[in-house]
Amino acid sequence: MQYEIKGTPLPVVIMTLQAGEKIKTDKGAMSWMSPNMSMSTNAGGSVGKALGRMFSGESMFQNVYTCQGGPGLFAAASSFPGEILAITITPDHPFIAQKSAFLASEESVEMSVHFQRKAGAGFFGGEGFILQKFTGSGIVFLEIDGSIQEYDLAAGQQIVVDTGNLAAMDATVQVDIQTVPGIGNKLFGGEGFFNTVLTGPGKVYLQTMPRNVMAGALAPYISTGN
Repeated sequence: MQYEIKGTPLPVVIMTLQAGEKIKTDKGAMSWMSPNMSMSTNAGGSVGKALGRMFSGESMFQNVYTCQGGPGLFAAASSFPGEILAITITPDHPFIAQKSAFLASEESVEMSVHFQRKAGAGFFGGEGFILQKFTGSGIVFLEIDGSIQEYDLAAGQQIVVDTGNLAAMDATVQVDIQTVPGIGNKLFGGEGFFNTVLTGPGKVYLQTMPRNVMAGALAPYISTGN
């Protein structure tokens, strides 16, 4: 498979496939394709896997597109202003992404729900507690909200981020939650009570405009009809 990511601020990944190659997507991800792409819908394995996809923000069912009879084309567009991140998954390089990040992947990539290991991250991390984990072998395409900023953390090196700004990371990165110091900072600082602490080694991918932040910014300007 070959691919090209084009367009801003609503990008699309355009894939060129050979006969027999397959692409997996969440429902509704197909934007356009050549007529020799055949679609089938399934639960992608066991009931447990289907439920895991649901908890990680995706549909319980997935679409599989198979290229038939010769070269084919398949395009999947982002559903939100931002970027599309292409990550190569290998057996020794699993990858973690935010809830609902999955756009499409090669058939040999497996997605499952991933929960933070540390109790603090689970109790106080909100939706950041539930993530997507990608294993297997192949390329996965992820939706990132806003622009991507990438940091390569050395072993023990840390960065503190707002939970919503964490888009994706290597599976080697550790995640924990820390409280914002000072009651005045908590109540009047506008940053909430908790931050996410990422500890290397590994790459982390941060996003500049989480969907909940954009929704909050637009809410005052949207008429309720009342």
